[in-house]
Amino acid sequence: MDSTRLDRLERQLVHALQIDGRAPLSRVAAVLDVSDQTVARRYRKLHNSGAMRVLGLPDVSRFGQVEWLVRIQCSPDAAAGVAAALARRDDTSWVSLTAGGTEIVCVTRSGPRTDGDSLLLQKLPRTPRVVGVTAHNILHAFSGGPTGWHGKADSLTPDQIRELDAGLGDPPTQRERLEMFEGDGKLLAMLALDGRAGYAQLAEVTGWSESTAKRRLERLRRARALFFDVEIDSALLGYEAEMMLWLSVPPAALVAVGEALAGHHEVAFAAAVTGSANLVAMVACHDTDDFYHYLTTRIATLTQVVAMETAPVIRSVKRAGSVPKSLSAGSGPPRR
Repeated sequence: MDSTRLDRLERQLVHALQIDGRAPLSRVAAVLDVSDQTVARRYRKLHNSGAMRVLGLPDVSRFGQVEWLVRIQCSPDAAAGVAAALARRDDTSWVSLTAGGTEIVCVTRSGPRTDGDSLLLQKLPRTPRVVGVTAHNILHAFSGGPTGWHGKADSLTPDQIRELDAGLGDPPTQRERLEMFEGDGKLLAMLALDGRAGYAQLAEVTGWSESTAKRRLERLRRARALFFDVEIDSALLGYEAEMMLWLSVPPAALVAVGEALAGHHEVAFAAAVTGSANLVAMVACHDTDDFYHYLTTRIATLTQVVAMETAPVIRSVKRAGSVPKSLSAGSGPPRR
């Protein structure tokens, strides 16, 4: 699929799947008041072209894992190869080339007491042509992940949204840690490739029965340990300028500024992190003029921000989901 923008029906389909990634297409068609065949045809067009994927993703903190936002400085001739190798790892997501292609930013996860020899952060400095690495522990996400992104979800009416609501009920009052059952890893790996995988396929990869696979998926979802997201190139939604913002704010203002960012339509992700820049945001704008307007009219009002660094994203090598095996060949830094 080329880089032309989605039409109104396709945007509605994306929004519908953002609300309930496993909703039957017949139910989506009924809500959108179009034929089943039309919705199925549009879904196949977007999915088969690689323009859109529905992904089932875990809230890794619920399984005792820690997420790090890692900035990697490379020599310009090596950055693309290092980024591609990072994208192939199953413990990374959101691998992007920024700062003119001399820096890679990615999210990686580990257990709270991971063996240093197996931790990605220990391996990167030993990788040829990596000249610097800084790691920022993600402490709290204000937007992104389970909350989605406003730019992806702005095409349905409130009544349509209510009709598509997954009906999961209220979230649990306590975010208790969940035990990983045998087969959970395979279940989550399959959903990270295709969040709409059928129960027969989930049963095959886990070795469970279809009824067990369905019960476990629904249990994780109701516990808010598993959510569904729509992975799509933001340019197809009309946002062609992606920027990372690294902000420094006083600790007393961290919550207020983070929540303000979460309310901005342009912000796809915002989180409190460790380090001198203690707040990071991923911003998507229509173009650089739109981004300049955002900086000077929205960010400028956040008077608690004492320092800011901007880094344009020049290419997304990996987004939230796993890279299909057909795209994973190649060489690079040692894999886990």
